[in-house]
Amino acid sequence: MTGSKPWYLSRTIWAAIVSIAASGGAALGLPLEAAAREGLTDAVLQLVSAAAGAIAILGRLSATTQIR
Repeated sequence: MTGSKPWYLSRTIWAAIVSIAASGGAALGLPLEAAAREGLTDAVLQLVSAAAGAIAILGRLSATTQIR
């Protein structure tokens, strides 16, 4: 592997989280099809990416030191 990224930007991690949540939902009587899981994973990953970008921008705007 080359490069790295934070765990929360990993599609594999989010797919696993969605799969666990879907299995838990199914155990509680809320079945979720495989196609819906894939779509949900994409949506969650997009939200996490957007949130990470917003946090980066807000962090830079509120910083008190200069970048060199």
